[in-house]
Amino acid sequence: MLDAKILVNEEELTRYEEGVQAFLKQQIDGDRFQSMRLQQGVYGQRQEGVNMVRVKLPGGRLSPDQAIAVAEVLEKFSNHDVMHITTRQAIQIHHVPLAKTPLALRHLAASGLTSREACNNTVRNISACPLAGLCASEHTDIQPFLEGAVSHFLRHPLAQHLPRKFKISFSGCETDCAQGMLHDMAVVAVRRDGRFGFKILAGGGLGHKPRQAIVVEEFIEEQDLLASMEAVIAVHNRYSDRKKRAKSRIKFLVERFTPEGFVEKYREELPRTRAALAGKPYIKGEWITSSTPLQQQPGAPRQPLAQKQPGLFIVPVHVPIGDISADQMRGIALLLKAEGLSELRTTQDQKLILTHVPAGRVTALETGIKKLGLGLPSCGDSVVACPGTSTCRLGITSSKVLGAKLDGGKHDLRIRVSGCHNGCAQPETGDIGIYGEGKRLHGKLIPHYQMYIGGDGRGSGGLAFKSVSVPAARIERAIGLLQDDYAQRHTDNETFFAWSRRQGKEYFDGLLEAVKAVSAEQLASVTMDHGDSAAFKVLQLGGGECSGAAQENVAANFAEAANERNYRNAFMLQRKYTESIECAEMSLRLIGNSLLFLAGQPDVQDLPQLAQQIAAVVPGRSSEAAELTAFADRLATLKDEFDLDAYTQLTAQIDDWTVRAASACQTIDRQLDLSASVASITARKAAAVASSTVIDLSTYGCPMHYIKARNTLREFQAGDVIDFLFASGDPASQASSSLKSDGHQILRVEDNGDATTRVSVRKAG
Repeated sequence: MLDAKILVNEEELTRYEEGVQAFLKQQIDGDRFQSMRLQQGVYGQRQEGVNMVRVKLPGGRLSPDQAIAVAEVLEKFSNHDVMHITTRQAIQIHHVPLAKTPLALRHLAASGLTSREACNNTVRNISACPLAGLCASEHTDIQPFLEGAVSHFLRHPLAQHLPRKFKISFSGCETDCAQGMLHDMAVVAVRRDGRFGFKILAGGGLGHKPRQAIVVEEFIEEQDLLASMEAVIAVHNRYSDRKKRAKSRIKFLVERFTPEGFVEKYREELPRTRAALAGKPYIKGEWITSSTPLQQQPGAPRQPLAQKQPGLFIVPVHVPIGDISADQMRGIALLLKAEGLSELRTTQDQKLILTHVPAGRVTALETGIKKLGLGLPSCGDSVVACPGTSTCRLGITSSKVLGAKLDGGKHDLRIRVSGCHNGCAQPETGDIGIYGEGKRLHGKLIPHYQMYIGGDGRGSGGLAFKSVSVPAARIERAIGLLQDDYAQRHTDNETFFAWSRRQGKEYFDGLLEAVKAVSAEQLASVTMDHGDSAAFKVLQLGGGECSGAAQENVAANFAEAANERNYRNAFMLQRKYTESIECAEMSLRLIGNSLLFLAGQPDVQDLPQLAQQIAAVVPGRSSEAAELTAFADRLATLKDEFDLDAYTQLTAQIDDWTVRAASACQTIDRQLDLSASVASITARKAAAVASSTVIDLSTYGCPMHYIKARNTLREFQAGDVIDFLFASGDPASQASSSLKSDGHQILRVEDNGDATTRVSVRKAG
């Protein structure tokens, strides 16, 4: 499992805690706080005042101690009695009051778990085949490669403000149990002509307009994996629609460019990412030539399964519709600890599996699981359901209530139930999948479920085809009709997937027509949703929260500029000076256009013209515009006659200008927080000034300059004297007043005559 040092960052938890307090005291706007909250995996619920905390589990893995920590978070900080396992192998803890979320995140962090980037327009939890490292059919244990990707993209500037969320999966063989076809990007281990490597898929997605991923690389080797992945994300970041949220997923980019055009854009981006990552260490796997037939059962095993390690077994645990109590989760963890076992895993079908169980202990473990009110999966219980209207702001129907009623029948069909068209339960990959919607019949809004038939998200399968929409009150009858028809008409050993393909969409539309049609006389019998006693209605709760604040455009520009800065430095070290200069120009263009955006002006691509426009329309920013003009001229000169010393000096000046431009943007719009995108610059500057005992915070606006000063003081002993540099005027006065209110002594306030003020502070005892 990943080192906690990679996943957990104490400084960002402190920033989040301060953000929560500032929001509760009405010191910062809701939009700005929402973006901060989502970045830390805290998502607003349908119910006011409480939140969902989403715990990232890369590859679905957690230790017994981490399972206990999650159980403790549910008990200590939630007003709810169960946690929820998602189809992306994360764990969601609902009904956490906002004021308690910082404590919840710190409790998770203490056990090496994070919620960072579990929400928002980021790279989300990366999922994997649940049998990674255990399956006799795999070419390699995919987990080390997955962990390398997590380490690379977590907090990566490129991945902080994407046009839309980005979901990735890893599979260890062509069976692709992690269902790459439905992901924004997928990595599948393959064997080609006696060599081992990876196939890369991109552009898949469910929900509105489901689309199967396309192949962008038939075969790449280990050393090219991260570069290929970053190139796909870079294409998404550069070209996906940031204005129309409904069209911002990468699948719509494939639709816009065509598969061939998308691959062409990827090919254009790949040389840059390859060059930027050249020379960096990469994961080297252990590859195996296996003669074992590929797995036939989609997803996790439904009964104890022998691992490829002799004498060891996987024991699956059925978790009804993904809900498990704190006592049950803790109980499983204690069972594992008692048996000397070190791991459990979540699966894409909302179950748990226990790994490395000695053959002689399988029965004892099963007995222990039953005492917790759980058990092994049994025929018919392969039902997945998202939270729906129980907690989700986007929920239309009560998918959890319905899911608990459904059964896959004697053929153990896979049923997938979503509460809206976003399809978090992955209905397009089930034997029978449904999602909730409201439809008007005879002038009245009636709860319905859109039906999908015959899905299998693995490599040899395909997304289900869309059939009719059936009133929610009749959905059990509709599913029963499909089960009965399959029982009567399928041939020996014919899967539901193969049978449904043989029958075809029109056949099922006809089969279900009787349950679809509702006469005026029958209307009263279909007006209520499952579990409701009142007439159906769809609440308008303002939509989901994936997009964050309205200022995402500027934050995205600064994040991309930070990525270009990383590329600039990498190319400079590789002596690829032309490419490095191009990155420097791109970063200037992104930041300059952020100033124009905040002034309500369109982008300008030519740097001198951009500088002129800033001077003309952005009040008080003529000095930044003049510097931008000078930078453009000097970069043009360096293209003709390169001088490394001059370029090194210039990049440092550009970085300083970037920090000032960030401060200017935050002055124009005080709800912006661009600190993360200039953190590497400010860290370098802070290290330089710290050596001269002065902490320069003059580039930060209110309240960040005070927060930074307060955090810095924590690193010193009581009685130490620290000098801070603040912007003169109100910023210096406000920071001094706030620090004095905290109990610190203000010894001296001196105006430096250069728009900065030096404040000497003695730390309180």
